Amino acid sequence: MTTEELKQEISRLRKEQNVVILAHYYQVPEIQDVADFVGDSLALAQEAAKTDAEIIVFAGVHFMAETAKILNPNKKVLLPDLEAGCSLAESCPPESFAVYSAKYPDHIVVSYINCTAEVKTMTDIVCTSSNAVKIINSIPAERPIIFAPDVNLGKYLIKTTGRNMKLWDGACIVHEAFDLEKIVKLKTDHPEAKIIAHPESEAHILKVANFVGSTAALLKFAQEDDAQTYIVATEHGILHKMAQNLPQKKLIPAPSVEDNTCACSECAFMKVNTLQKLHDCLKYGYPEITLDKEIIRKARLPIERMFEVTNQSSPCEAKATI
Repeated sequence: MTTEELKQEISRLRKEQNVVILAHYYQVPEIQDVADFVGDSLALAQEAAKTDAEIIVFAGVHFMAETAKILNPNKKVLLPDLEAGCSLAESCPPESFAVYSAKYPDHIVVSYINCTAEVKTMTDIVCTSSNAVKIINSIPAERPIIFAPDVNLGKYLIKTTGRNMKLWDGACIVHEAFDLEKIVKLKTDHPEAKIIAHPESEAHILKVANFVGSTAALLKFAQEDDAQTYIVATEHGILHKMAQNLPQKKLIPAPSVEDNTCACSECAFMKVNTLQKLHDCLKYGYPEITLDKEIIRKARLPIERMFEVTNQSSPCEAKATI
Protein backbone atom coordinates (compact mmCIF):
# COMPACT_ATOMS: atom_id res chain seq x y z
CA MET A 1 0.00 0.00 0.00
CA THR A 2 1.04 3.58 -0.58
CA THR A 3 1.54 5.96 2.34
CA GLU A 4 -1.82 7.55 1.65
CA GLU A 5 -3.57 4.17 1.49
CA LEU A 6 -1.95 3.15 4.78
CA LYS A 7 -3.17 6.35 6.41
CA GLN A 8 -6.71 5.76 5.17
CA GLU A 9 -6.71 2.16 6.37
CA ILE A 10 -5.32 3.21 9.77
CA SER A 11 -8.12 5.75 10.07
CA ARG A 12 -10.72 3.10 9.26
CA LEU A 13 -9.31 0.53 11.70
CA ARG A 14 -9.00 3.14 14.44
CA LYS A 15 -12.67 4.07 14.21
CA GLU A 16 -13.87 0.46 13.99
CA GLN A 17 -11.96 -0.64 17.08
CA ASN A 18 -12.21 2.50 19.27
CA VAL A 19 -8.45 3.03 19.22
CA VAL A 20 -6.41 6.04 20.33
CA ILE A 21 -2.99 6.48 18.73
CA LEU A 22 -0.45 8.26 20.94
CA ALA A 23 2.86 9.32 19.40
CA HIS A 24 6.03 10.86 20.75
CA TYR A 25 7.61 13.89 19.10
CA TYR A 26 10.56 11.69 18.06
CA GLN A 27 8.47 9.40 15.85
CA VAL A 28 8.77 9.58 12.06
CA PRO A 29 6.66 12.39 10.55
CA GLU A 30 4.07 10.14 8.91
CA ILE A 31 3.25 8.54 12.27
CA GLN A 32 2.99 11.93 13.96
CA ASP A 33 0.61 13.03 11.23
CA VAL A 34 -1.86 10.15 11.80
CA ALA A 35 -1.70 10.18 15.60
CA ASP A 36 -4.61 11.36 17.73
CA PHE A 37 -2.17 13.02 20.10
CA VAL A 38 1.53 13.92 19.81
CA GLY A 39 3.49 14.96 22.87
CA ASP A 40 6.38 14.47 25.27
CA SER A 41 6.51 11.83 28.01
CA LEU A 42 4.47 13.80 30.54
CA ALA A 43 1.71 14.78 28.13
CA LEU A 44 1.55 11.25 26.73
CA ALA A 45 1.28 9.75 30.22
CA GLN A 46 -1.49 12.21 31.08
CA GLU A 47 -3.29 11.42 27.84
CA ALA A 48 -2.97 7.67 28.46
CA ALA A 49 -4.39 8.11 31.96
CA LYS A 50 -7.56 9.84 30.78
CA THR A 51 -8.39 8.13 27.48
CA ASP A 52 -11.77 6.47 26.97
CA ALA A 53 -10.51 4.38 24.07
CA GLU A 54 -10.66 0.60 24.39
CA ILE A 55 -7.26 0.11 22.75
CA ILE A 56 -4.14 2.26 23.07
CA VAL A 57 -1.55 2.15 20.30
CA PHE A 58 1.62 3.75 21.59
CA ALA A 59 3.93 4.95 18.86
CA GLY A 60 6.98 5.47 21.00
CA VAL A 61 9.39 3.21 22.85
CA HIS A 62 8.83 0.30 25.21
CA PHE A 63 8.86 2.14 28.56
CA MET A 64 6.21 4.56 27.26
CA ALA A 65 3.87 1.71 26.26
CA GLU A 66 4.54 0.09 29.65
CA THR A 67 3.50 3.32 31.36
CA ALA A 68 0.27 3.33 29.37
CA LYS A 69 -0.40 -0.25 30.45
CA ILE A 70 0.34 0.57 34.10
CA LEU A 71 -2.25 3.35 33.90
CA ASN A 72 -4.73 1.21 31.97
CA PRO A 73 -4.34 -2.37 33.25
CA ASN A 74 -7.68 -3.48 31.79
CA LYS A 75 -7.07 -2.09 28.31
CA LYS A 76 -5.12 -3.53 25.41
CA VAL A 77 -1.92 -1.56 24.80
CA LEU A 78 -0.10 -2.11 21.52
CA LEU A 79 3.42 -1.11 20.47
CA PRO A 80 4.07 -1.26 16.71
CA ASP A 81 7.46 -2.93 17.28
CA LEU A 82 8.59 -4.52 20.55
CA GLU A 83 12.20 -3.79 19.53
CA ALA A 84 11.52 -0.09 20.10
CA GLY A 85 13.60 0.04 23.26
CA CYS A 86 15.44 2.88 24.99
CA SER A 87 19.16 3.17 25.66
CA LEU A 88 18.48 5.18 28.82
CA ALA A 89 16.04 2.63 30.27
CA GLU A 90 18.44 -0.17 29.37
CA SER A 91 21.28 1.62 31.16
CA CYS A 92 19.50 0.91 34.47
CA PRO A 93 18.94 -2.86 34.85
CA PRO A 94 16.42 -3.53 37.65
CA GLU A 95 18.65 -6.06 39.43
CA SER A 96 21.59 -3.66 39.55
CA PHE A 97 19.43 -0.74 40.61
CA ALA A 98 17.97 -2.79 43.46
CA VAL A 99 21.48 -3.39 44.79
CA TYR A 100 22.40 0.28 44.38
CA SER A 101 19.31 1.70 46.07
CA ALA A 102 19.64 -0.78 48.95
CA LYS A 103 22.86 1.04 49.92
CA TYR A 104 20.82 4.15 50.70
CA PRO A 105 17.69 2.92 52.52
CA ASP A 106 16.88 6.37 53.94
CA HIS A 107 16.82 8.03 50.50
CA ILE A 108 13.75 8.99 48.48
CA VAL A 109 14.02 7.38 45.05
CA VAL A 110 13.06 9.67 42.16
CA SER A 111 13.06 7.93 38.80
CA TYR A 112 12.87 9.59 35.44
CA ILE A 113 9.93 8.11 33.54
CA ASN A 114 12.46 6.77 30.99
CA CYS A 115 12.95 3.56 32.96
CA THR A 116 11.47 0.08 33.03
CA ALA A 117 8.32 -0.88 34.89
CA GLU A 118 10.48 -2.91 37.28
CA VAL A 119 12.57 0.14 38.20
CA LYS A 120 9.37 2.10 38.75
CA THR A 121 8.34 -0.49 41.37
CA MET A 122 11.48 0.52 43.33
CA THR A 123 10.65 4.21 42.99
CA ASP A 124 8.95 6.62 45.40
CA ILE A 125 7.99 9.20 42.79
CA VAL A 126 8.41 9.41 39.02
CA CYS A 127 9.26 12.55 37.06
CA THR A 128 9.61 13.67 33.46
CA SER A 129 11.87 16.34 32.03
CA SER A 130 8.83 18.66 32.01
CA ASN A 131 8.18 18.43 35.75
CA ALA A 132 11.49 17.21 37.21
CA VAL A 133 12.35 20.51 38.91
CA LYS A 134 8.89 20.69 40.49
CA ILE A 135 9.11 17.07 41.66
CA ILE A 136 12.53 17.57 43.28
CA ASN A 137 11.42 20.82 44.92
CA SER A 138 8.36 19.03 46.33
CA ILE A 139 10.52 16.73 48.45
CA PRO A 140 11.32 18.07 51.95
CA ALA A 141 14.84 19.49 52.11
CA GLU A 142 15.87 17.12 54.91
CA ARG A 143 15.08 14.02 52.82
CA PRO A 144 18.09 12.70 50.85
CA ILE A 145 17.41 11.69 47.24
CA ILE A 146 18.51 9.06 44.74
CA PHE A 147 17.90 10.15 41.16
CA ALA A 148 17.87 7.63 38.32
CA PRO A 149 18.59 6.72 35.62
CA ASP A 150 19.79 9.81 33.69
CA VAL A 151 22.99 11.25 35.14
CA ASN A 152 22.92 14.30 32.85
CA LEU A 153 19.39 15.25 33.85
CA GLY A 154 20.41 14.57 37.46
CA LYS A 155 23.37 16.96 37.23
CA TYR A 156 21.11 19.59 35.68
CA LEU A 157 18.62 19.16 38.54
CA ILE A 158 21.36 19.46 41.16
CA LYS A 159 22.48 22.73 39.57
CA THR A 160 18.91 24.02 39.15
CA THR A 161 17.44 23.02 42.53
CA GLY A 162 20.54 23.05 44.74
CA ARG A 163 19.75 19.55 46.01
CA ASN A 164 22.69 17.18 46.52
CA MET A 165 21.47 13.86 45.10
CA LYS A 166 22.94 10.40 44.57
CA LEU A 167 22.93 9.83 40.81
CA TRP A 168 22.65 6.57 38.92
CA ASP A 169 25.13 6.68 36.03
CA GLY A 170 22.82 6.16 33.04
CA ALA A 171 22.43 8.15 29.85
CA CYS A 172 20.64 8.49 26.52
CA ILE A 173 23.00 7.72 23.65
CA VAL A 174 21.23 10.28 21.45
CA HIS A 175 21.58 13.21 23.84
CA GLU A 176 25.19 12.30 24.67
CA ALA A 177 26.15 12.36 21.00
CA PHE A 178 26.03 16.11 20.39
CA ASP A 179 29.32 17.66 19.26
CA LEU A 180 30.11 20.90 21.08
CA GLU A 181 32.73 21.99 18.55
CA LYS A 182 30.29 21.56 15.66
CA ILE A 183 27.53 23.37 17.58
CA VAL A 184 29.86 26.30 18.30
CA LYS A 185 30.77 26.45 14.61
CA LEU A 186 27.07 26.46 13.70
CA LYS A 187 26.54 29.31 16.13
CA THR A 188 29.45 31.19 14.49
CA ASP A 189 27.89 30.62 11.08
CA HIS A 190 24.47 31.66 12.39
CA PRO A 191 25.17 34.30 15.08
CA GLU A 192 21.47 35.21 15.20
CA ALA A 193 20.51 31.66 16.22
CA LYS A 194 19.55 30.59 19.72
CA ILE A 195 20.69 27.21 20.99
CA ILE A 196 17.94 25.25 22.71
CA ALA A 197 18.70 21.93 24.39
CA HIS A 198 17.09 19.01 26.21
CA PRO A 199 18.39 18.48 29.79
CA GLU A 200 19.41 14.89 28.94
CA SER A 201 22.29 16.51 27.03
CA GLU A 202 25.72 16.72 28.62
CA ALA A 203 26.63 19.68 30.82
CA HIS A 204 28.94 21.32 28.27
CA ILE A 205 26.07 21.42 25.77
CA LEU A 206 23.65 22.87 28.33
CA LYS A 207 26.23 25.49 29.28
CA VAL A 208 26.13 27.08 25.81
CA ALA A 209 22.35 26.78 25.44
CA ASN A 210 20.11 29.83 25.54
CA PHE A 211 17.25 27.68 26.80
CA VAL A 212 17.04 24.22 28.39
CA GLY A 213 13.80 22.26 28.57
CA SER A 214 11.77 19.18 27.72
CA THR A 215 10.72 18.53 24.13
CA ALA A 216 7.38 20.23 24.79
CA ALA A 217 9.15 23.16 26.47
CA LEU A 218 11.55 23.54 23.54
CA LEU A 219 8.60 23.69 21.16
CA LYS A 220 6.79 26.22 23.35
CA PHE A 221 9.90 28.38 23.72
CA ALA A 222 10.47 28.51 19.97
CA GLN A 223 6.81 29.46 19.44
CA GLU A 224 6.88 32.29 21.96
CA ASP A 225 10.44 33.59 21.49
CA ASP A 226 11.31 36.39 19.08
CA ALA A 227 14.33 34.72 17.47
CA GLN A 228 13.95 33.44 13.90
CA THR A 229 16.68 30.76 13.94
CA TYR A 230 17.26 27.93 16.41
CA ILE A 231 19.91 25.25 16.80
CA VAL A 232 17.96 22.38 18.36
CA ALA A 233 19.87 19.95 20.59
CA THR A 234 17.50 17.05 20.99
CA GLU A 235 16.39 14.12 18.82
CA HIS A 236 15.64 15.70 15.46
CA GLY A 237 12.15 14.19 15.22
CA ILE A 238 10.91 17.24 17.14
CA LEU A 239 11.74 19.40 14.13
CA HIS A 240 8.74 18.02 12.23
CA LYS A 241 6.23 19.47 14.69
CA MET A 242 8.34 22.61 15.10
CA ALA A 243 8.35 23.17 11.34
CA GLN A 244 4.59 22.66 11.17
CA ASN A 245 3.99 25.18 13.95
CA LEU A 246 6.75 27.61 12.94
CA PRO A 247 7.00 27.59 9.13
CA GLN A 248 8.51 31.06 9.15
CA LYS A 249 11.45 30.14 11.37
CA LYS A 250 14.73 28.39 10.55
CA LEU A 251 15.37 25.21 12.53
CA ILE A 252 18.82 23.61 12.54
CA PRO A 253 19.35 20.17 14.15
CA ALA A 254 22.36 20.14 16.47
CA PRO A 255 25.13 17.98 14.93
CA SER A 256 26.32 14.78 16.54
CA VAL A 257 29.90 13.56 16.97
CA GLU A 258 29.81 10.69 14.49
CA ASP A 259 27.28 11.86 11.93
CA ASN A 260 28.74 13.72 8.96
CA THR A 261 25.77 13.11 6.65
CA CYS A 262 22.49 14.44 8.03
CA ALA A 263 24.38 16.32 10.78
CA CYS A 264 21.79 15.40 13.36
CA SER A 265 21.22 13.03 16.24
CA GLU A 266 18.62 10.32 15.66
CA CYS A 267 17.16 7.70 18.01
CA ALA A 268 17.25 4.41 16.12
CA PHE A 269 14.85 2.92 18.67
CA MET A 270 12.19 5.56 18.01
CA LYS A 271 12.57 5.08 14.28
CA VAL A 272 11.96 1.30 14.52
CA ASN A 273 8.24 2.08 14.38
CA THR A 274 6.93 2.65 10.86
CA LEU A 275 3.58 3.49 9.34
CA GLN A 276 3.33 -0.07 8.00
CA LYS A 277 3.97 -1.54 11.46
CA LEU A 278 1.42 0.85 12.95
CA HIS A 279 -1.12 -0.40 10.43
CA ASP A 280 -0.25 -4.04 11.08
CA CYS A 281 -0.57 -3.80 14.85
CA LEU A 282 -4.02 -2.23 14.40
CA LYS A 283 -5.04 -4.95 11.94
CA TYR A 284 -3.76 -7.92 13.94
CA GLY A 285 -3.89 -6.62 17.54
CA TYR A 286 -0.23 -7.42 18.11
CA PRO A 287 2.40 -6.82 19.58
CA GLU A 288 0.68 -6.32 22.91
CA ILE A 289 2.27 -5.01 26.11
CA THR A 290 1.69 -7.35 29.05
CA LEU A 291 2.81 -6.81 32.63
CA ASP A 292 2.46 -8.77 35.85
CA LYS A 293 -0.39 -7.46 38.02
CA GLU A 294 1.91 -6.92 41.00
CA ILE A 295 4.33 -4.89 38.89
CA ILE A 296 1.43 -2.76 37.66
CA ARG A 297 0.22 -2.20 41.21
CA LYS A 298 3.63 -1.17 42.55
CA ALA A 299 4.66 0.89 39.51
CA ARG A 300 1.40 2.83 39.41
CA LEU A 301 1.85 4.47 42.82
CA PRO A 302 4.94 6.60 41.98
CA ILE A 303 3.29 7.69 38.72
CA GLU A 304 0.16 8.76 40.57
CA ARG A 305 2.32 10.69 43.03
CA MET A 306 3.89 12.48 40.08
CA PHE A 307 0.45 13.46 38.77
CA GLU A 308 -0.57 14.73 42.21
CA VAL A 309 2.47 16.98 42.54
CA THR A 310 2.38 18.12 38.90
CA ASN A 311 -1.26 19.17 39.18
CA GLN A 312 -0.63 21.41 42.18
CA SER A 313 -0.75 25.02 41.01
CA SER A 314 1.29 26.44 43.88
CA PRO A 315 4.88 25.46 44.77
CA CYS A 316 3.83 25.63 48.45
CA GLU A 317 1.12 23.04 47.82
CA ALA A 318 3.37 20.76 45.80
CA LYS A 319 4.79 18.55 48.54
CA ALA A 320 5.35 14.91 47.78
CA THR A 321 3.66 12.65 50.31
CA ILE A 322 6.13 9.79 50.53
